[in-house]
Amino acid sequence: MLKKIYISILAVMLITGCKKDPQNVGPTNAYNTATYPATVAELQTILVSAYANLRDPGLYGFWFLPKALSNSMHTVNSVYNGDGSWNEMANTNVSVGNQYVGAAWAALYVGVKDCNQTIAAAAQLAAINPNLSAADKTTVSLILGQAYCLRGWYYMELECLYGEKYMTAGGTNGGAQGVPIFNGLPTNLAQTQVARSTVAQTWAFIIGDFKQAATLLKGNVWGSADLARVTQWTAEGLLGKAYVYTQDWADAKTILNDVITNSGKSLMPFSTYANAFNGQNKFNSESLFELYIDPNTVGGYGVYSGAANSATINGLIWSPFTYGGPGFNGVQTQPLGYGNEFFHDRNVLRFGYSIGPEPAPVANPNFNSSEPASYSNQAMVINPVYKQAALAVRTNKTADPRLYVNALQPRIDSVQFDGAHWGLVAQAGYAQDLYGWAVRKYSPITYNEGSGTGNPSGNSDVGDAWDYYILRLADVYLLYAEACIGTSDNVDGLEYINKVKRRAYNLPVNTPSAIDYASLTAKTSATDPVLGSNPLYYERWAELFNEGSWWFDVCRWQIGQSEATFYGTADNLGGPINFIPSKSYVWPIPQAEINSNALIKQSSGY
Repeated sequence: MLKKIYISILAVMLITGCKKDPQNVGPTNAYNTATYPATVAELQTILVSAYANLRDPGLYGFWFLPKALSNSMHTVNSVYNGDGSWNEMANTNVSVGNQYVGAAWAALYVGVKDCNQTIAAAAQLAAINPNLSAADKTTVSLILGQAYCLRGWYYMELECLYGEKYMTAGGTNGGAQGVPIFNGLPTNLAQTQVARSTVAQTWAFIIGDFKQAATLLKGNVWGSADLARVTQWTAEGLLGKAYVYTQDWADAKTILNDVITNSGKSLMPFSTYANAFNGQNKFNSESLFELYIDPNTVGGYGVYSGAANSATINGLIWSPFTYGGPGFNGVQTQPLGYGNEFFHDRNVLRFGYSIGPEPAPVANPNFNSSEPASYSNQAMVINPVYKQAALAVRTNKTADPRLYVNALQPRIDSVQFDGAHWGLVAQAGYAQDLYGWAVRKYSPITYNEGSGTGNPSGNSDVGDAWDYYILRLADVYLLYAEACIGTSDNVDGLEYINKVKRRAYNLPVNTPSAIDYASLTAKTSATDPVLGSNPLYYERWAELFNEGSWWFDVCRWQIGQSEATFYGTADNLGGPINFIPSKSYVWPIPQAEINSNALIKQSSGY
């Protein structure tokens, strides 16, 4: 069961060591490739690392989403400015020594290595045990399918972040520098010196991996204990994304339509969707690739706890502030974690919230001065006229309902604290925050991630309580819409954009409605020049908000300068965002890689 076999490699080595003659026991932190793996079960343990690496601190474990991409995409406004690498991300102008650039590069290539190790181990198993049963051979094929799919994903992330340019229709930009490709395990130092492949070569390799994976996984359905494993539809969905990213519209349309038509997946109803990012509704009808998060069983500090099944800790950064937490006097605030980042004000406006920020609070006529101030006995409350208007926005859906999936509104929304105490979300109160909304998606709203208090795992560990979506059907719908538009099929393109929007407004997905976009240039909830009259762009931004993919859209559509103009600045910057089109679309090759690989060349602009 995949959910239960995120074990440390040391444990694997110790187990295999017990099978050897004591006189021949080698290092206990390495296995003998001449004799391992000898069974399909042992091959499975090698595959596990390719999945477990997704939780590396440089990826989904901690740094990648809240510190790098959330700042780059300006989904958040960071009020902590003591981290130079973090500040560079908010400025979309990073250096070759940026900590998070280097960490992502290293972690992604470890993932590549883990996949290559699995592929090599499958060949080794066939040599060690040539008489595998038919059932075992089928399992080996499925293991290989997963390894190719994961390797394709790792390389796609690498290319999107570090490749010099995105390919456009007809292969334009294909000769630019991509990333180094390792199609096997280096056996000596010389083999680690690999030059960058071209963009075209890199994408061809990625597409080949996804095709291979889809073939090997075709028709397989995992049982309930293995839902975190990739499938044929994961591979095909990612293949379709690769085709869209390279503007191969015809192939994208074909493969994405297959996912939509034959995967058995469907968009979640809005009631499910609204709570699908905070620990509920895991492996739902929309999920195509989901990073399973299980709670620590030994306590500790998330990915740094040393536990084999350690949870991620992204929510520690996004955590909202509560009003009157335990140990506080009801006037002070307490974050349910570090509380380093808030919802950037400009996003409130972009979702269509138009009644302005909250005015000054007013005296509470029901305040009991003989009792201590608390959440239930507040001296000052939200202006009742404003509160009525704010609630009317939700009821009448005059702002995009996804605003409330992604954010919490001060003095109106609440979070559950310590099981029973409900802390009112407090305004940020920083210079750039007039609205002061908090992040809701992928944020702790039922417990304190900083202390473990009220953690749903039942112990005092620190970690996230939700899974992360790496690919879900709404993304596929919007990719398919883009592919349709790319092939001049604007009717189907518009329809699939509208399907996603209808779900957001809690309407039947397949039935035309009054909120539908009438054209591909119709007005959206946004008012800015880029997203205000581009339903495709807006829907990808609104639907996949803070899930990590918007940065890739910004880069491939070359709208970074207009995004910087729209957001203006951030709390952790001393001035306007300094987006530089000649370099900001590409992360640099980390300095450590330049120092260790004599054949690699830096991207232009660095």
